[in-house]
Order: sequence, then C-alpha cells, then structure tokens
Amino acid sequence: MSTQTGSCCCGNIKVTVTGEPVLCHCLDCHKTSGSVFSHNALVLDKDFTLVSGTPKEFTKKGDSGGVITSHFCGDCGTTLWRSGDFFPGGKIVKTGIIDDLTWVGERQATGELFPERKTAWIPNLVKS
Repeated sequence: MSTQTGSCCCGNIKVTVTGEPVLCHCLDCHKTSGSVFSHNALVLDKDFTLVSGTPKEFTKKGDSGGVITSHFCGDCGTTLWRSGDFFPGGKIVKTGIIDDLTWVGERQATGELFPERKTAWIPNLVKS
C-alpha cells in the first residue's frame, strides 16, 4: 500500500492516507456520494494525517444503527471521510478525494460493505 495525498474541491483541506479500496452500498453512502454506491478506502487512524484545514462534522445514527460522523469541507462541501462505531480505530475515506487519479484507477475494490443493500442492476464488482 502506498501513501496518497487527497484534498477537497477547493483545496482548503488536505490529507494523507494509506489504505485499500472497498465499495459501500449503505443508505448513508448513497446520500453522501449522490450515487448508488461509494468507492472508499479503509484507513487505520495511524495511516491518516490531516495535513491542513479544519473539516466540519455532521453526526447521526447510521442506517446500521451505530453512530457515524461525516467530515467535510465547510467551504466547498466535499465529503472527505466518515468515522464511527462501525470502524473503531479507523476511517472510511472517499477515494474521490485522492489527488492521483492513476492510483484510484489501478485499484479495484477489495471488498463490499452492506452488499445486501446493493442496487439490483449493479453486477458483482469485486472478484471472489
């Protein structure tokens, strides 16, 4: 795994992350991504650095029943990562914030979260 830099749309918030991609089909990811699934990286807290900026937070009860916090840029609105009860000691980083598009393009997701909620027309994207 290589360390990558990431940022929001306006560039005010910058991070470094080391992690591997997964797809998530939960309702919260539908809503925060504006799509029917979200491509994310599972990142341990020790492999995440907030380089600059101060994200805003929105905390709620997730559709799994646990508490989840979205961390986003208060200026441009980009959702950067999510944290909560479902992944103690880590973060779910939105891979769309990764600055190196090649890194994202070369990494197929290694797993799927909430596959039982997957939209019916989406094929099995993760090889078993």
